[in-house]
Amino acid sequence: GCYRKTHLFFEETLFFTPGDTGFQVWDIGPAKIGVMICFDWYYPEAARTLALKGAEIICHPSNLVLPNCPDSMPVRCLENRVFAVTCNRTGSEARGGKDRLTFIGNSEVVAPRGAILHRAPREQDELCILEIDPADARNKAVTPYNDLLRDRRESLYR
Repeated sequence: GCYRKTHLFFEETLFFTPGDTGFQVWDIGPAKIGVMICFDWYYPEAARTLALKGAEIICHPSNLVLPNCPDSMPVRCLENRVFAVTCNRTGSEARGGKDRLTFIGNSEVVAPRGAILHRAPREQDELCILEIDPADARNKAVTPYNDLLRDRRESLYR
């Protein structure tokens, strides 16, 4: 399958065309995987769309420079009851006479109820191997009377 980044960031808008594949979910057997790339995280609709399409794990490869994503992904996971794996870059990059881009690191794995299972350092590459159970993302019940996706009132959100 193929997913092309939907939301371009900063000067990417000068050189690239936003992707038009829509958000995709792939069934790989033990789990259903969705992808959002870098700045896609900034739009809550991205994670919600993946959850509605059945994603249990959101893979999120990134070159993040804004500081908010590591603190926001637990909310995305909680509001959609999905796992998220953000793999971010560390270090900085020269840009031909312009200000350097400094990447925020902090790659992380977040559980469906918003718990950070692991967060890497800001300035150091790190490999972490965790075992997760995708079934934890299948239960969308908030209480015995409330289901996260079923109880949405879409007609009132417009």
